[in-house]
Amino acid sequence: MRSIDLASRSGNALRRALQTQHLRCATQTRAVSSAASVLNPTYQKLYNKYTDVRRVLGDRRLTLAEKILYSHLDNVEESLLSNTNNGRDIRGQANLKLKPDRVNMQDASAQMALLQFMACNLPQTAIPASIHCDHLIVGERGADDDLEAGIKTNHEVFDFLESAGKKYGIDFWPPGAGIIHQTVLENYALPGLMMLGTDSHSPNAGGLSTITIGVGGADAVEALVGAPWELKAPKILGVRLTGKLNDWVAPKDVILHLAGLLTVRGGTGYIVEYFGPGVETLSLTGMATACNMGAEIGATTSIFPVTDASIRYLKSTRREQAAKDVNTLQNFSSQGSAEDAYFRFKADEGAQYDELIEIDLSKLEPHINGPFTPDLSTPLSEFRKTVQEQEWPEKLSAGLIGSCTNSSYEDMTRVESLVKEAEKAGLKPAADFYITPGSEQIRATLERDGTLETFTKAGGIVLSNACGPCIGQWKRQDNVEKGAANAIFTSYNRNFRGRNDGNPGTMNFLASPEIVTAMAFAGSTTFNPMTDSLTTPDGKEFRFSAPHGLEGPETPFEQGKEVFKVLSQPPNPDAEVVISPTSERLAFLEPFEPFPSSDLSGLKVLVKITGKCTTDTISAAGPWLKYKGHLPNISENTLNTAINAETGEVNVAYDLDGSKHTIPELAKRWKAANRPWLVVAEHNYGEGSAREHAALQPRYLGARIIVCKSFARIHETNLKKQGVVPLTFASEADYDKISAGDEVATVGLYEMLQNGGKGEVSLKVTKKDGSGEVLIPVKHAVSKDQAGFILAGSALNLLSKGL
Repeated sequence: MRSIDLASRSGNALRRALQTQHLRCATQTRAVSSAASVLNPTYQKLYNKYTDVRRVLGDRRLTLAEKILYSHLDNVEESLLSNTNNGRDIRGQANLKLKPDRVNMQDASAQMALLQFMACNLPQTAIPASIHCDHLIVGERGADDDLEAGIKTNHEVFDFLESAGKKYGIDFWPPGAGIIHQTVLENYALPGLMMLGTDSHSPNAGGLSTITIGVGGADAVEALVGAPWELKAPKILGVRLTGKLNDWVAPKDVILHLAGLLTVRGGTGYIVEYFGPGVETLSLTGMATACNMGAEIGATTSIFPVTDASIRYLKSTRREQAAKDVNTLQNFSSQGSAEDAYFRFKADEGAQYDELIEIDLSKLEPHINGPFTPDLSTPLSEFRKTVQEQEWPEKLSAGLIGSCTNSSYEDMTRVESLVKEAEKAGLKPAADFYITPGSEQIRATLERDGTLETFTKAGGIVLSNACGPCIGQWKRQDNVEKGAANAIFTSYNRNFRGRNDGNPGTMNFLASPEIVTAMAFAGSTTFNPMTDSLTTPDGKEFRFSAPHGLEGPETPFEQGKEVFKVLSQPPNPDAEVVISPTSERLAFLEPFEPFPSSDLSGLKVLVKITGKCTTDTISAAGPWLKYKGHLPNISENTLNTAINAETGEVNVAYDLDGSKHTIPELAKRWKAANRPWLVVAEHNYGEGSAREHAALQPRYLGARIIVCKSFARIHETNLKKQGVVPLTFASEADYDKISAGDEVATVGLYEMLQNGGKGEVSLKVTKKDGSGEVLIPVKHAVSKDQAGFILAGSALNLLSKGL
């Protein structure tokens, strides 16, 4: 990790941080000097904080997640002992003020994050950071053609990101280098680190025992300027693994099964911590897959302990010294020989979990999840029957493997064994077959070892090292009409309606790469490769053998083409970050107005939404990604796939005079008329990605409140950071008492914000139909700091002033 001259930075937050640091140093000198003689600087800092945590909490048994998370607190005593019954009720209660080790940003979200960071007028970031150009490349014809077209189309954005990296000393991974989560796993993730990532699947790094949390851009900026980052202390959901996976079962099936058990809301407010003897049987990349998709159950993050596979992975990615450092840390103590004096990358014996789930890997079977939601989980043995009962398409249109979730060497070599066997029998995929390498390192190694050649000889199309179809960057070649029902199988992590190709009729079924590949050869959604046969061109029956592959390459990974290597440099204050005033892609941010000095009144309900309302619903990706750095332009898509609860129409809202509009059109009309508004919605509002634009866009258009039955964690935080107040119904039945066009005034909201998040809030609703008024009690989860953000108009309004 690069060093930062903190003394050269400006701002009150920095000065306070330095003063606090000097005070603590006086009490930690002996431990520091002892640790410094043995541990590297990163682990020295971690260990010293860990001893502070042990001092404060005594002999309390800690989970692995708690060890790492609490060891990144800015002030251990303040966070763990404030409003926690003297440290006995930390989980779900404490507001943790954390100091992450680094921030990682993908190109779509980095634009807005950097625009906000630039408004803070600092010469460099307080902690290391990286930019990864992975979201803006459209998958169509193949890697070379797609990458060339992507660079040509998006050069303005890539140039902006690269120049910002040069100016502020941020690592820049160019287009084609790889998907953020795979690149981070290969280069930055280390056991014991804490990272923030501006993407919901950032917890992928938890496979390497790293606490990594998906956040919005404003959260990232907090960390980048050196301010403590706040998180409500998560509860811990333990998943105990026993047994060993059978031949057709992959690590992906663990999280597919878990998603079915917990649903898309079941992990909200929890860290998922895997443990047990079954963990030792999994590869490192298999563990990362399970952590990656933990986002689909709403988990704050997921984590595995360090195993032998972790050390093998560090060595295969040319990080032998890191492997040695991990071993040194686990065997170091400056506090005597008691077990608690050692930092072990596993839970303490006797540590308690808030919830516990046991999974016997030896009894697990392949699962298929979908369509339209990642928690609709069906065992493979029951899938044919389910397809027929639900009248889902039996013809498979395409099979897509790879992505950040499943593009490891193990995944691809297991698939290779199936493809080679089918090729030997004379079979080709009966459906379009796409392969997305997760990084240039993976691609180059698979090319070196002949795996990619196996795929292309079979008719597979190898796409660029980018997100591509997984996030909607896919230009299909099979002429499926928009709206037409069709089925695809993918090894991706998310499958919301219309997500992959913009077609609401496309049903994306999530599965392991092995199952996806077998289905692609069959061209059928009802095929079961464990029991069914295919007919070869010469009329013989063919049945797949169980897949097999290698955990990692026999020699270290290839580093790939020079052009895709990271650009890493110290900050250059002379570097210019230029944004054209006529740009359609990038625009400087104007500050939002502060909260009024009173309760809100005269708000109108813009639209009442029914059903799933994800961040894709609020701010669509796909072709809209090109406007991620231009708030006025991207706001044109706000809520454009939301379902109107009162009419059943998609993207339709009605003005007070009865005129019909799209939802973003009406929001723009009301913004122009200076008419503030709110949205009413159901459960898990904002489910899905860490997409900050889903909070920025409504705020820009005039939203002041979102009231719903429940929120997804990241989105709820993003709303507060942009000055929008997230409220939930105290009684879910009250959802039925409020309608589009009703007038709303808040009762107690301003007082609650003035009191640092303490106090009760209600909504006084005046019915549009003249039937009178109704008072609706609502709940909130606003902390003291968040109340400050909302009153100021946004977090950026405070951070830009150094407050």
